Amino acid sequence: MQENEDRQPRNGAESLLTGLKQHGVDYLFANAGTDFPPIIEALCSLSADRIPTAITIPHETASVAMAHGYFLVTGRAQAVMVHVNVGLANAAMGVINAASDNIPVLVMSGRTPITESGRRGSRMTPIQYGQEMYDQASLVSDTVKFHYEMRYPEQGEPLVSRALALASSSPEGPVYLSLPREALSADIEPGQATPATARPAASRAYPDPEMIATAAQWLENAKAPVLLVQRGDPKGQLSQALQAFASTHAIPVAEPFSVRNVMPSSHDMFIGHDVKTAIEGADVIVALDCDIPWIEAVHRPPPQTKIIHIGPDPHFARMPVRGYQTDLAILSDASAAIAALSAAMPSPGSRVAERSAAIAARTHERRQAAQVVAEAGCGSPMTADWLSKCLSEAMGEDAAVFAELGVLPGMMNLSGPNRVFSNPHSGGLGWAMPAALGAQLADRERLVTACIGDGSYIFANPAACHQIAEALALPILTIIKNNGLWNAVRRSVVNAYPNGAAAVTNTMPLTSLEPAPDYLKIAEASRAYTERVEDGRDLPAALARAIHIIRNERRQAVLDVRIAISDSF
Repeated sequence: MQENEDRQPRNGAESLLTGLKQHGVDYLFANAGTDFPPIIEALCSLSADRIPTAITIPHETASVAMAHGYFLVTGRAQAVMVHVNVGLANAAMGVINAASDNIPVLVMSGRTPITESGRRGSRMTPIQYGQEMYDQASLVSDTVKFHYEMRYPEQGEPLVSRALALASSSPEGPVYLSLPREALSADIEPGQATPATARPAASRAYPDPEMIATAAQWLENAKAPVLLVQRGDPKGQLSQALQAFASTHAIPVAEPFSVRNVMPSSHDMFIGHDVKTAIEGADVIVALDCDIPWIEAVHRPPPQTKIIHIGPDPHFARMPVRGYQTDLAILSDASAAIAALSAAMPSPGSRVAERSAAIAARTHERRQAAQVVAEAGCGSPMTADWLSKCLSEAMGEDAAVFAELGVLPGMMNLSGPNRVFSNPHSGGLGWAMPAALGAQLADRERLVTACIGDGSYIFANPAACHQIAEALALPILTIIKNNGLWNAVRRSVVNAYPNGAAAVTNTMPLTSLEPAPDYLKIAEASRAYTERVEDGRDLPAALARAIHIIRNERRQAVLDVRIAISDSF
């Protein structure tokens, strides 16, 4: 029976759980093991308003990805708890993705009991011997911002407070706590506990005025400046600032290798996603929180181009090798930097008006050409261009797409920021579908789509994801972009050896996914609405039927869409 009185936590597990709630965690995405008894007992002992909502997630990769997706649409960090080293090993890929995408998430795992006997929580099963490691945190320590092992029961809330503050301070990222069963089980003696205290994220960084003045002068004198951006913030503040700044000063904006779309597709200053076209002829390039603004081997600008890197970590210290030319490195929150540049730039002159008209015309031509390309791909099998266009038209104003080798944002008409979230540059596949589930949990009325390749669908542990969708009533739309192979691998081989033996084989080794399973039957096992689409002309109606099911029956829907093999996507 739950105790409703506002009593002090009695043990380590209660201190941990109440600390999570006190510091803003809504959900604990959990995959339980034999280290969880004190956690489960505390969940049953404490009143619901004092603890986060604990959700059973039947695969650890999905648990971290759900926290990832939840943050992308809310801006609030969540918590994950998995089982000792084996659960942490499964969760590690999600941690890598979160680190790559600057996502704050508190990842916790149990730790095999330290003692063999004599203490509450001591070892009781054979696996508690077999699962012990000398350094369990080493599974994720190379990617997290902070890691620590809980030693005493009264540390629960203070550790949660510190971990979340560090995770949410820029540049954001995952943090890890290891939780031995003895520390979770042990009683907190009178006088040991300390009062919970607020520990907010550190304030955002503001730029150095002298560096901003230099950057503003370079931009003012530039004939062909360009802004590159890859991600924004969950509230869309960077998008609003960037739209106004780009329009005022006629500076085109490109989103190469985008992970979170920033600009509306129709904005006159938005010149698309092709980095080669964007930076060709540029004399000043501003890379705004871009970890990978271009590929050095094929896109490197000439040395006389002035290059400004701006971000909370403009040198991206987490990357061992990153050799981009850097003429200015401005440590700053991206929105704050744009605001400072706006204040430092003089009023635009006639040259800016002429440049604005030219960029707008270029944008219009690019969008018209994209429509022609998309329309040409509506056959059987259809192209990814056509799929992207049709999905864009079905989305409406507020829907969100989580894409993993699924859609082409350049073929879509996106009404604003945070409409397309693409897989992080870490490349940990299986991310988009559970991330979409996390986003749907955060906003149950929003249409949320996971558009993923067939190989990524397999990586997503689809049986687990469909079970989560049904159990939690999360009616996402899943689109399986089915081309029967690992096309990213095939393309990389063709690019590396265009005239090689592998490029001319009928079936390239290590790329085929044939014979393909019936993916729809996996979804049907969890009572999803399913439909197979072979011809592009049938796709708009199929999307409408699936969305109708989602809206009216509150049931997940899955489309298996046959897609042509492409050498470009």
